[in-house]
Amino acid sequence: MLDADFFRRWMTATAASVDREAERLTALDSPIGDADHGSNLKRGFTAVVATLEKEAPDTPGAVLTVTGRQLISTVGGASGPLYGTLLRRTGKALGDAAEVTEEQFADALRTGVEAVMTLGGAAPGDKTMIDALVPAVDALAGSFAAARAAAEEGAAATTPLQARKGRASYLGERSIGHQDPGATSAALLIAALVEAAGE
Repeated sequence: MLDADFFRRWMTATAASVDREAERLTALDSPIGDADHGSNLKRGFTAVVATLEKEAPDTPGAVLTVTGRQLISTVGGASGPLYGTLLRRTGKALGDAAEVTEEQFADALRTGVEAVMTLGGAAPGDKTMIDALVPAVDALAGSFAAARAAAEEGAAATTPLQARKGRASYLGERSIGHQDPGATSAALLIAALVEAAGE
């Protein structure tokens, strides 16, 4: 069973990972975006960790809802609303339970991913965070490690794609050959599950 502590560890591990990888995320964003993906997410997740320490939400759903709200209010560009929606909708789907099963979490995360697809209008193959999140959710039934591998594969597979959504889509064919920064940061989020579970 997964409790509030697990979800706090997940967000803390994500924040540490984003902090470590911020320069790489920004470097990926430089040729096809605004060159601020890493710095924006770093600012957002730093604020998340501070908020979770201060508010100490006591259910899995509340941890993710608070996190989503914080990201929407502190992260600039498209990533704030997208990550905020992902985590807030996942949190709402988990409801008020003190503990959830991995299966319930996988179902809730799918709800969050679907909300992001609706918000951004993106589908798999559009060269966005969805390319990492959809395979991750599909693999989550197996294990967190399987989800991490699927997310990382999905992110790497964005390199040869032409962007059809977001800022990168303005570049047309020039977006080909660059790994999508959103898919890359989404893979970091999923990889942090393994760390949170101590696997």
